[in-house]
Amino acid sequence: MTTIKKTQRFGLLLPSSNTTQEPEFIQVLPATVSLHCARLTLSQIDPESTIKIVAELETETRKLNDARVDAVVLSATAPSTRMGKGYDQEICQRIEKACGKPATTAATAMLQAFNVLNIKKIVLAAPWSASTNQTVANFIEASGVQVLHQAAMGIVSNIEVGDLGAQTAYDLGRQADRPEADAIFLACGNWMTMDVIEALERDTGKPVLSTNSCALWAMLNILGGHAAVPGYGTLLNDHLIA
Repeated sequence: MTTIKKTQRFGLLLPSSNTTQEPEFIQVLPATVSLHCARLTLSQIDPESTIKIVAELETETRKLNDARVDAVVLSATAPSTRMGKGYDQEICQRIEKACGKPATTAATAMLQAFNVLNIKKIVLAAPWSASTNQTVANFIEASGVQVLHQAAMGIVSNIEVGDLGAQTAYDLGRQADRPEADAIFLACGNWMTMDVIEALERDTGKPVLSTNSCALWAMLNILGGHAAVPGYGTLLNDHLIA
């Protein structure tokens, strides 16, 4: 039996009702990276809940610091965009102050990915409500990227989002796509997306990004030493900084 030594520790802050990120992240992470998680209370994807969730940020980050993680991500798009442009940076600063380690958020990673891929126009697909979609779209547009079209499934219960199959992400992404869009963004960290990104890229001829693919990409760049993670789209395959 060959044992692969874990040399890097990936710290993940996720909503308490999230059932998707741990399986998806473990599936995608290189064998030398271990995943360590802490949970922030959230059961509904609504304005009040996506604000309240960050009240526990420092407490749960310190727990991750007890495990001596190398970096921390809040991989939740709605909470990290909720208060508008620049809010993601405030969250990063709070996490870094609490643990003394590099930090990022789903929103920060998304914007970095748009920049690296020179994406100026997107379509936005998500399982949550139209109002949450609009909040995310407002954040994206305030950051300089045009949202040409939106599609939302209208689900408020986060545990119900986690029960959706990845095919729903593929279908909604195809539905939302517009010829003039530079990329498709599949928002929500509790939505299964990783297994359909390559197929959706192949069938639409453009980059497909998701909350989880961007968070994984950004964190692997922070950790360093990873040249490519094939099988999950152009961002992870072609744009990691080794």
